[in-house]
Amino acid sequence: MFNNCSDKSRRRFLKISALSMAAAPLGNLLLQGSAGAEDLPKLDESDPAAQSLGYVHDATKADVKKFPKRAGPDGATEFCKNCQLYSGAAGQEWGPCSIFAGKQVNANGWCNAWVKKAG
Repeated sequence: MFNNCSDKSRRRFLKISALSMAAAPLGNLLLQGSAGAEDLPKLDESDPAAQSLGYVHDATKADVKKFPKRAGPDGATEFCKNCQLYSGAAGQEWGPCSIFAGKQVNANGWCNAWVKKAG
């Protein structure tokens, strides 16, 4: 009788331990995922990727000779905030861009990868 009670306690302990160990990585993933876009560093205009695409924080300062896409009336309406690749919240000054992974771009910025937002 004494062994039966001891075996049940041991089994219960092992089950709880196994579930805890299985849940630990999931909890860690959830906690890491809580970091928001505001925690991302801002893209520097001197970054090689930014320079190759002509990224500027202020779209009105884009080099239209090098990137004629930004020239003219249609180009004057192109900003990161209305680009398909920009995923920042409306009204925020900075937000993430899928072209510059892990960095934030200025909502009023521009780069040659600009694509008109659908809808």
